[in-house]
Amino acid sequence: MLEMTRTGTYLKCSAIHVATGLEVSAIGPVTEPRALERVAVAKLKRALSAR
Repeated sequence: MLEMTRTGTYLKCSAIHVATGLEVSAIGPVTEPRALERVAVAKLKRALSAR
């Protein structure tokens, strides 16, 4: 599950693995939402593989 929150010119993308409840987030410019999604998903995959 992905969640986006905008604060001014910044966007926070949180990626949550529903089965484990593991959550990671990435923050970046509001002009690049797709890139931010890719970063958040990559961070989540790395965190899951480290478990």
